[in-house]
Order: sequence, then structure tokens, then C-alpha cells
Amino acid sequence: MIKHSATQPIGIFDSGIGGLTVTRAIVNQLPSENIIYFGDTTHLPYGDKSTSAIQAYSVKIADMLLQQQCKLIVIACYSATSAAYELVKEYVADKAIVMDVIDPMIHYIQTHHAHHRIGLIGTRQTVNSNVYKKKIDKLNCDIQLNSLATNLLAAAIEEFGNKKVIDSLLEEYLSHSTLKDLDVLILACTHYPIIKENIERYFKNKTKVIDPSDIVAQAIKSRLAKDHLLNPDGVGSKHFYVSDYTESFSAGTKTFFAEDINLEHYPLWD
Repeated sequence: MIKHSATQPIGIFDSGIGGLTVTRAIVNQLPSENIIYFGDTTHLPYGDKSTSAIQAYSVKIADMLLQQQCKLIVIACYSATSAAYELVKEYVADKAIVMDVIDPMIHYIQTHHAHHRIGLIGTRQTVNSNVYKKKIDKLNCDIQLNSLATNLLAAAIEEFGNKKVIDSLLEEYLSHSTLKDLDVLILACTHYPIIKENIERYFKNKTKVIDPSDIVAQAIKSRLAKDHLLNPDGVGSKHFYVSDYTESFSAGTKTFFAEDINLEHYPLWD
């Protein structure tokens, strides 16, 4: 077993700005931790890519984060989690802890939303994998899960953020009969918390809309504490890498973090 140091960084990756929702939650709850973020903007969004392609991207990024001496790697993407989590865990082995964005939510649902009618929106990759349904069915706690692929949303959020132009696309998706009469709606794409207020407006606050970011960050904090790997003091550093520089990602980092962020091009695919 490789012994890790508490001062080693947390590595986080996603295809674009969506993973910044998880990153911000981690920074808020763990301000002393050193963060390395990789946005695979060359291949965004992951939701319309094949399983084998996402697996190849994820393993290569995990390898890059291992080279950065990360103690923990967060797959901050539902498409990558559903397609590549087990493969990345196998590849990384004991060189780092690997965590995803789905298992913390499953535990939360079991604790807080048994016997509820739950809706889920995500990319086609996430929805078609049935990963949420399989895990929720195993809970055996009388949950009805209705999932809808909202595949254009991630790319639209990359382009427009939470501007009102998004609302017409939301109207098209959220009016689907699959999402009628819900107790809870899970935002199963890390891009979607950016438009959480737009979604709540559509449902007139009658459906609880869950942003998993804080739930995932709390699970990461608990895991690091359990393994005695919480960075004890200091102000954590942040390094942001992208496989292809985009204006939308640059603007997104400024939206999420109230400080100047140095965005470094890391040509992983060259």
C-alpha cells in the first residue's frame, strides 16, 4: 500500500466547466486542500461520446493526475463515472483514492428520499447506462426513478451559462411526461447546477431540485478524514489545466472563483 501525504493535492477532472461546480464545493468545504483540475475541453461534452472513448480519455487523465502526485482523484462527471469509474479505480489501484459523483448521491437518496418519486436529468451516456437505476433498485426502499436524457444542455451551458436563452431549451425538456409530479429532481450532470435557479423557476419551487456538489464534497471530506489525509493548515493552491483553451472555460472559472485563475494549456492529446 502506497503511503500518501496530507499535503498532496486533490485531482479533479471533467470535460468542461461542469466539474467546477464540484470543485467550488470542495474548495468551500476544504479550503486548505491543494487542487489540480483538468478540463478535457478537447472532447467536451462527454455525454455524446462512446463508452470506450470516455474510458480512454478518463484513464489518460487519471495518469496525468497521478503524475501530479494527487492523493485523491475525483471523477467530476456523470458520463465518465458511468462509463469509466471501475476502470479508473482498477488502473489507479493503490496509487490514489478514486471517488465519483454518483455513490455519494445514492447514499443521500437512501437516507433522505425513500418512498419518493424521483426524477433525473443527465446526458444520454449517464441515462442509458442505467447506473442510477441499478444502484437505487438495490436500495430496496420504494423509490420510483424517472430518468430523461437532456443531451443538448451541457453544450448549451458551456456556451450561454445561465442566460435566459437556456429557458426555452429547459421548457422543451422539463415538460416531458417523464418528469411530471416529482418529489425530487436530481441534476445528474455537473454542468446543470449552473442553471439550478432556472430549473427551480420552471417547477415553481414545487419540486426539490438537488445539486449534488455539496453532497459529493462532504463525502470527499469524510473519506480524507477517515484516512487521516486532510491537509491540516494553510491556504490551498489551485491549478487549472485544459486540453484546449476555450473562452467559455476561462469565463467560467471567473464565475466560480472570486480570484484570478491562471488557466494553463496542457496538450494531453498531442
